[in-house]
Amino acid sequence: MKCLVIGHLTRDIIIRGSLIETRIGGGAYYSAAALSDFCNVDVLTSYGEDFPREWIKNLWENGIRVIAVPAEGSTIYRLEYLDANRRELALLSKAEPIKELPGGGYDIIILNPVAGEIGIETVKAARESGTLVAADVQGFIRQHTLGKVRVKGVPFEVFKGIHVLHADVSEIKHVNDLDPAGVGVLLISNGEERGTVYRKGREYRYRPATVQVGETTGAGDVFLATFTYFHHEYPFVQALKRAGALTALFLKYRHFDFSGEEINKMAMRVYVEPAGERKAL
Repeated sequence: MKCLVIGHLTRDIIIRGSLIETRIGGGAYYSAAALSDFCNVDVLTSYGEDFPREWIKNLWENGIRVIAVPAEGSTIYRLEYLDANRRELALLSKAEPIKELPGGGYDIIILNPVAGEIGIETVKAARESGTLVAADVQGFIRQHTLGKVRVKGVPFEVFKGIHVLHADVSEIKHVNDLDPAGVGVLLISNGEERGTVYRKGREYRYRPATVQVGETTGAGDVFLATFTYFHHEYPFVQALKRAGALTALFLKYRHFDFSGEEINKMAMRVYVEPAGERKAL
């Protein structure tokens, strides 16, 4: 299976109190890493000479092929953590927009921007490719200006007709004229609390497995990517449980070196039920 993940790889400056570190980030990075054990992954991105080459080398060594649109500089974010779940983001610089899709006969395309690098025409091209297409709302609602990250509204029409759409409970409020029946599956996550899923307009509730979490960065990106893959391979409820399980394991260990047995065991702790019913699936 071939999977294409589109979005900027970022240089993230992480601030926790007096501690400062710089590391690779971006939704595309976490989605690609989560998929790398399941399919041949390409990342279509953009970065400049200031992006550490050892990070790119590490991706290739882990089976992730990087396709880059040249840029004068890379997308850089400053993330200052207020606690384990709250952070303040600032966009310090931005690479080039991604306007054209590569050829390659992909089975899955995941649109996961962080700074408006994926435009409406790119979404349209992906949707018309005949491939299973998923998208994360996060990067579409962020304003593109440098400085403190602010959000804007985006019309649902941008996403209408794609197979899987993900947002958290705060992000989905910025999708105007939302129509859950207008996408194949709508995932609305809520951290460790109960989330909502719509499949062909029918509402379900799910409760993630509870694990001890030190950091939540990348959780939504992992959930979107793994659900999309499992949805391609398994029935809906099983896909949702397995994606929830793999996301919980990632949050607990911050890596993806899990056995199928570990995923299956954790999936038993993810509860799914149709809205209005008290029957776990």
